[in-house]
Amino acid sequence: MQSIFAENGSETPEPVKAQVKGSIPCWLQGTLVRNGPGLFSVGDSKYNHWFDGMSLIHSFTFSDGEVTYRSKFLKSDTYKRNIKANRIVVSEFGTMIYPDPCKNIFSRVSTHLGNVIPDFTDNNLINIVRYGQDYYASSEINYMNQIDPDTLETVGRINYRNHIALNLATAHPHYDSEGNTYNMGTALLGLGPPKFVIFKVPADASDKENNRPVLRKLQQICSIPFRSTLFPSYFHSFGMTENYIVFVEQPFKLDIVRLATAYFRGVTWGKCLKFDEDDITLFHVINKKTGKAISTRFYGDSLVVFHHINAYEANDHVVFDLISYKDSNLYNLFYISNMKQETSDFIERNKPFSPPVCQRFALPLNVHKDSPRGTNLVTLMDTTAQAVMQDDGSVYCQPDTLFEGLELPGINYNFNAKKYRYFYGSRLEWSPHPNKLAKFDIVTRKHIEWHQENCYPSEPVFVASPGAVDEDDGVILSSVVSPDSNVAPFMLVLDAKTMEEMARASIPASVHIDLHGLFIPAV
Repeated sequence: MQSIFAENGSETPEPVKAQVKGSIPCWLQGTLVRNGPGLFSVGDSKYNHWFDGMSLIHSFTFSDGEVTYRSKFLKSDTYKRNIKANRIVVSEFGTMIYPDPCKNIFSRVSTHLGNVIPDFTDNNLINIVRYGQDYYASSEINYMNQIDPDTLETVGRINYRNHIALNLATAHPHYDSEGNTYNMGTALLGLGPPKFVIFKVPADASDKENNRPVLRKLQQICSIPFRSTLFPSYFHSFGMTENYIVFVEQPFKLDIVRLATAYFRGVTWGKCLKFDEDDITLFHVINKKTGKAISTRFYGDSLVVFHHINAYEANDHVVFDLISYKDSNLYNLFYISNMKQETSDFIERNKPFSPPVCQRFALPLNVHKDSPRGTNLVTLMDTTAQAVMQDDGSVYCQPDTLFEGLELPGINYNFNAKKYRYFYGSRLEWSPHPNKLAKFDIVTRKHIEWHQENCYPSEPVFVASPGAVDEDDGVILSSVVSPDSNVAPFMLVLDAKTMEEMARASIPASVHIDLHGLFIPAV
C-alpha cells in the first residue's frame, strides 16, 4: 500500500485558492468541513493504529464558483500535551502509553490509578457534528472540542458527563427538519446502572451571548439496559425515522473487565472489543416522542455494523438500511503496519476480510400475540426482507441484500428518515481505502461509478440544488488524494444524477485522507 495513508499531515492555516477546472454551480455556497487523523508520530514515538492519529481538520469553502482550502490540527488537550512532551503521552484506541520510568513513584502511582476507569483522550478525529448552532469535532468519547467552522480554530472542550451520565457517545447524530439533534451514548462504569442512552439537544440550545454550554439543554429521551452487564454492544451509529429511533444491539461487544484492566495487562482499548459470532443481534425500536420501546422482541443473525444508511416508516413497518459485516476484522485492516505493506502483500494477507454488505431490514409494527407463527409478517412489496413470528412471540428478521462492497454511505439528507431511492458511497474492494465512488439505485438495484486510476476519494457528501424536487438533483463533493506526485489533491464535484464530473478544484497544499464531515451552507 502507498505510504500516503499514514504520513504526517501539515497545516495550511491561511486559506489558499484552488485552481478550478470545469464549472462549479454558482448556487453552491458554503463550507465542507471534514475531520480525520493527520499526525501519526510525535518526536520518536509512533501510533500503532490509523484511528489513533491526531485530528487534522480541513475545510473547502465554495463561493461564486471558486474554492478555498485551509487546515488546522485540532488543539485538543491531547494534542497540546503530546506536542509539549515531544512524544505521545496520551493513550489512544490502538496505542497504550505508559508513564516515563524517570518520573517519581508518586506520579507513576497516580497515573496507574487513573487508568482503572479510563478517562479517554479528547483527540476528536471522526466527524464534525452540530448541536444548536455550534460545531464540534467529535469521536466516540465523553469529550468534544468546539471549533469555529470559518477559521478552524479550536474554541474549547466540552464534556458530556457534566450534563448527562455518559462514558461514550457516537459521532453520527441525526438532525430533524427543525434543527434538533438526536444522539446515543453508553453509560459504563461509575455512572449508575450501565445502560444505553438516547438524547436530544434542541435547535435553540446555543447561547453565544452568555457563553453557556449547548449541552445544558440536553434532554434524555430514554435508556436501554444492556442485555449483558459486562459485555455491552459497541455501536458507531443508529437509525432514525420520523417517529422512531432504531438501535442495533450487535454481538460486537466491549469487554468491561478487560477495559478496566487493560492498562495493567498491557492491552490496548481496541483489544477490548470482541465479536461473538454465535450470539444474536437485537433490534430496538423506540418512540422518540414518548421514549417507549416497541415491546416486540426483534432479532436477527450475528452481524457487525458501523454505519446506518437511512431508515423510514412505510405501511406499519420500520424499514432501515445499514452496512453489515460477517466479522469484526475491519479494525485490524487499519493497523499502520498492515497499511504500509505492498499492495499485493496486503491483498494476500487480508483475503479473509469480510466485505461490507448493504442490507435492508423491515420490522412490522403491528405484531400481536395472535399473529400467525412461522409466517413472514412483512407485507411490503418492494423488499424481500423477512420478519417471521416465532413460537415464543419473538420475531426473527432476515435482511434483503441491496449491494456489496460499499462503505461510508451518504444520502440527500432532505430524505433522511423518509422513504428514499438513492444512496452514495465509497467502493471498497481490495483495500480499506476506497478508490471509487458509487451511486446505488434501490429501485432498479443498479449502480454507477466515478473512478480515476491511482486516486483515493473521501466519503461522498450530497448537497441538494436549491428548490430541488428530484431526490438526486444536486452535487456530490469528495476530497481526492493520489500517491502520484504529478496529481495534486483536488476537490471533486460530481453531478449527483449521472456521477459525471462537473469540476475539480486542485489544492496547492498537502491534503490528508479523512473520515467524515459536514457541509455548512453559507448564511
